[in-house]
Amino acid sequence: MTAEPFMLVALLLLPFIGSILSVFFLRTASRRLPAGLAGFVVLISLLLTASLYPQVIDGDVIRFNAEWLPQLGLDLTLRMDAFAWIFTMLITFIGFLVILYARYYMSEDDPVPRFFSFLLAFMGAMVGIVISGNVILLSVFWELTSIFSFLLISYWHNNAAARDGARMALTITGIGGFCLLIGLILLGKIVGSYDLDKILNSGDLIRNHSLYVPALIFILLGALTKSAQFPFHFWLPNAMSAPTPVSAFLHSATMVKAGVFLLVRFWPVLSGTYEWFWILGAAGMITLLLGAYFAIFQRDLKGLLAYSTISHLGLITTLLSLGSPLATVAAIFHMLNHATFKASLFMAAGIIDHETGTRDMRKLSGLYRFMPITATLAVVASAAMAGVPLLNGFLSKEMFFAEAVETHADSILDRILPYVATLASAFSVAYSLRFIHTVFFGPPPTDLPIAHPHEPPRWMRFPIEFLVVLCLVVGIVPALSIGPFLHSAVISVLRDNTPEYSLSLWHGINLPLIMSVIALIAGTAIYWALKGYLSRCDDGPPFIRRLKGQRIFERILVEVSWRWARVAERRLGTRKLQPQLRWLVVAGLLAGALPLYLRGFEHRPFVYSGVDPIFTALWLIGVCLAIGTAYTAKYHRLAALVMLGGVGLIVCTTFVWLSAPDLAITQLLVEIVTTVLILLGLRWLPKRSEDIRESMTIRARFRRFRDFALAVLCGVAMSAIAYAVMTMPVPDAIANYFLEHAYSLGGGRNVVNVILVDFRGFDTLGEIAVLGVVSLTVYGLLRRFRPADDSMGMPEQQQVQNRFDEERPERSAGDTVRDYLLVPSVIMQWMFPVIITFSVYLFMRGHDLPGGGFSAGLTLSIAFLLQYLAGGTRWAEDRIRILPLRWMGAGLLTAVLTGAGAWLLGYPFLTSHSRYLELPLIGKVPAATALLFDLGVFSLVVGSTVLILVALAHQSLRINRLRTIEAAKSEER
Repeated sequence: MTAEPFMLVALLLLPFIGSILSVFFLRTASRRLPAGLAGFVVLISLLLTASLYPQVIDGDVIRFNAEWLPQLGLDLTLRMDAFAWIFTMLITFIGFLVILYARYYMSEDDPVPRFFSFLLAFMGAMVGIVISGNVILLSVFWELTSIFSFLLISYWHNNAAARDGARMALTITGIGGFCLLIGLILLGKIVGSYDLDKILNSGDLIRNHSLYVPALIFILLGALTKSAQFPFHFWLPNAMSAPTPVSAFLHSATMVKAGVFLLVRFWPVLSGTYEWFWILGAAGMITLLLGAYFAIFQRDLKGLLAYSTISHLGLITTLLSLGSPLATVAAIFHMLNHATFKASLFMAAGIIDHETGTRDMRKLSGLYRFMPITATLAVVASAAMAGVPLLNGFLSKEMFFAEAVETHADSILDRILPYVATLASAFSVAYSLRFIHTVFFGPPPTDLPIAHPHEPPRWMRFPIEFLVVLCLVVGIVPALSIGPFLHSAVISVLRDNTPEYSLSLWHGINLPLIMSVIALIAGTAIYWALKGYLSRCDDGPPFIRRLKGQRIFERILVEVSWRWARVAERRLGTRKLQPQLRWLVVAGLLAGALPLYLRGFEHRPFVYSGVDPIFTALWLIGVCLAIGTAYTAKYHRLAALVMLGGVGLIVCTTFVWLSAPDLAITQLLVEIVTTVLILLGLRWLPKRSEDIRESMTIRARFRRFRDFALAVLCGVAMSAIAYAVMTMPVPDAIANYFLEHAYSLGGGRNVVNVILVDFRGFDTLGEIAVLGVVSLTVYGLLRRFRPADDSMGMPEQQQVQNRFDEERPERSAGDTVRDYLLVPSVIMQWMFPVIITFSVYLFMRGHDLPGGGFSAGLTLSIAFLLQYLAGGTRWAEDRIRILPLRWMGAGLLTAVLTGAGAWLLGYPFLTSHSRYLELPLIGKVPAATALLFDLGVFSLVVGSTVLILVALAHQSLRINRLRTIEAAKSEER
């Protein structure tokens, strides 16, 4: 394999590595170091991308493939063609300029490392969308862009508008991302593969399939929400509370372009149908017109630019809806042009805000006198946005006009398109003129928050200068500047359907040119006619000012998340645990009974095969203990817990009886840990009194009888299932495969452990991830837990012991407790190294004998638990530095890296390797890479268990502090 595929991996990983370095290793208030790191990372990415151009120039594709779940078609596939290349160049190039700009824009008071960390992570997710070669992987990166954009928009989280805008953007784009995933899954089902190249080669199959329309609708929902198209356009203007570098990057060149990028990427296989034309054409034309109309009446500079972005994205969407190869060329060309002039305009707006303290156009005037260079740059960029000749925006808009006058589907949309295009272009000229004339010309400003505006630092203005020069170069010599790159991108998308097109400046006097002239004249007239009104009007367009997408969104959100949720809670929910458990048990019972009802149940004759009296007696004891647990659980929790532990020991003995030592060890260890943790938690539960029995109502008795009947029914059902499983003939199942190949393929004789860390390693990875999430959730709940008032005081036994100590002058409070635990505490402390050794022993033998990472992790957790019991929380933490979060993180990272290591050798994720190693003095010893995976399991189990232990232990410390505070207050009184 050549170096280019690995360069794709580097392109994908570099921004994420830079993001991690920024947030964890650059804890500084300075802007220079994090900006320098971010700029260096993006510059390397830019150079890497540029070096790949010779490999994609002629329509070739660079591919990297690492198998993940090949049986399901889920591989880590990266691909870069010329279209992906030019988009990656756009992301990295404008990203580099934005980072340079942000270096001077961001305040020293802001958490700058966090900003650059989020920005780099977003860039990595955006690159992932562009170079993904598997559509499911593309969907993952698609959602990552929504998450990181949420973090960037809400960067100034103390601003309510930023929080609301971020929440709105995440909600809209997140729902769209879910729809996109459904559409991509349907697309994969149609083609039989999730590989992007196979999908792009199956256009006829997709368009003629019965699932085409559902797949199209879901994919378009994903694209339209991301690119802020009608009726989902309103999230973009509300995201303008983000820092200006975020707007310049996300809302001009990257995030909002992701939707139209997706439309171009799937254009060869989804376009050319009436469904595509009507859905996309209607959304695009409405967005094109409404966005331009709304932009004219905005008071905020960034609000104007946001609505103009919406309008230009509508232009691109409309072009793609036409189904014409020439229209697709124009769409790709305008995507590039729009990114350059819109990024420069956003940065110019940021400079104006930075130097004047406001973006309100009613307060801005005559700034050309104070910042002539910035004003000149903004005028040129605005002219490009308006489509003035000799600028890049003019060329792609001319191509748009040329396609608008052609007949594509002979429909009402097709017939009105030339008029919509001309009117929207006139509006574009109007809001561009308003931006230029209102801000930079006229009388000097009088009421600015910053009294004396001036030019920004030289390097803060440099990104705008560079982008404006590009607008001029592309507008004057398009064939020599952008022409070769555009042609390569077009070939990679359209392939054999690539049309002849020209980037010449002059095509003669034709209808598109006349439309451009009309738009320029009409737009100028519209602005001068509205100039007086615009200087005094409220924010928003007349006639439909009150029709705000934000207000509709908020009402829908309140309706769904508050009113509907409250109705559902009243009808189905409860704050009590018992009804929730009842619903879970009923759902489980129905899930088990429904298949039997639909498919029937085979009655087998009962065959008596004898009963072992010892085993029977053991289970009779277990049944009695289980009944006793249920009976005493409400009022005698400690007794119930002891009997529940007895049930666990009998289950453990059953595993031993039935020759399942691995299960027996795990059950025993789980029983020990859970019993002690529950015992620590019982201390803080509210007290229960048996006096409540005397006032039991008929309704309460009925509820108990109903729950008892439900429990009996579920128990009988489980017994029937267990009996059926144990008496039916043993099928030729996969268990035989595991038994035969555990040693030859997994390198271990302990089949259970080999299944967990090798054959079903992916399942285990998911399970330990869930265990980590659950432990973090439990920790969070316990940190916020406040016990009932009747549990705040000392236990009665401890009060008696303390009174005994206080009555004797030679003793102090707590001596009796220490005397009781003196010998046990010494023994528990001595057991610490012994249990650690035993834990290592269980871990090392787990691949061949009963044991393994899970059992060893629980064993080591018991060692820590005993130290807390022996000496108390403060004593244990003063002597043992326990960092459970690091244990968990290291464990999950070790497990993932072990699986990823198989990729380096060309094998699927989590493929293990085993062999014998020759060690000095010892000889041959078996070794397997699954041991490293098991080490990750071990570490995460230890961290998760100890984290819950720490949360329970610190509950006592918090209560003691509260008691001290209350005692001090009472003494003051």
